[in-house]
Amino acid sequence: MDIALVQQFLPDNPLGAFEQGLDAIRDAADAGADLVVFPELSFTPFYPRIPAEERGEDVADLAEPVPGPTTESVADIAEKYGVVVVFNLLERDGDRTYDTSPVIDADGTLLGCTRMMHVPDYEGFHEQGYYTPGDTGAPVYETAAGRLGVAICYDRHYPEYLRALALQDAEVVAIPQAGTAGEWPKGVYESEIRIGSFQNGFYAAMANRVGQEEDLLFEGRSLVTGPSGRIVAQAPTGKAILLMASIDLEKCAEAPARTRFLGDRRPDRYEDGAVELQASTPAHRTALADAPDEAGG
Repeated sequence: MDIALVQQFLPDNPLGAFEQGLDAIRDAADAGADLVVFPELSFTPFYPRIPAEERGEDVADLAEPVPGPTTESVADIAEKYGVVVVFNLLERDGDRTYDTSPVIDADGTLLGCTRMMHVPDYEGFHEQGYYTPGDTGAPVYETAAGRLGVAICYDRHYPEYLRALALQDAEVVAIPQAGTAGEWPKGVYESEIRIGSFQNGFYAAMANRVGQEEDLLFEGRSLVTGPSGRIVAQAPTGKAILLMASIDLEKCAEAPARTRFLGDRRPDRYEDGAVELQASTPAHRTALADAPDEAGG
């Protein structure tokens, strides 16, 4: 199975950005891709670069519903070229807006949407003014390209989110990302994704934004990691590229996570997605406390 990660500069013209994205799907299909993954806010500027209250327009006016014009256009081209597509947009649903990734199957079917659950707010990423915390959970979709989960940008930092995808037998996790140069210490960017793949036994396909957008420099370096924890393919820094990666989904079943880690879990001792938090009283400690003090008679 072949994955294409779209790492492209944002044109000044919004329509040009969308047309560029559709061209990337065509190019990916021509190159043999089965799955195409786009970065966060795939066809628009990175709106949360500035606080929402500093904008001269309502956030809802920047958003669109799903299904909507963008989703329908992407679905049409996905069907035409027979590829699965994961992209990302600012979704409007009633009076709320979400960071949302529609998942389009190779026949053009909208299988569903994943909304980002965990919403950050720090310099350059003022997202809490734009996004309502997602309410879709961590779904896994049965697609023509395998069992597919989505972890949008900030959600990848939460091991419990990635584990939820693994427990539903996700084979590939698409990660639409907006990551800047120097955001994390050197090596952490790749290591975090490699470890997530290794601990959960899936391929991760992270597509990152690239290029200068006002005061933010998006780094690129999109990558695919495998269930063994190795990097399968990685894009360069600061360049537009269609990164292709060939993967073998059967490797998921052979991975340590699937043959050992997941089977040895102790869900009876977990609480709220983590090991239970209350203080334990191991049997040996209790026995020691109850033992007679021989020195004192």
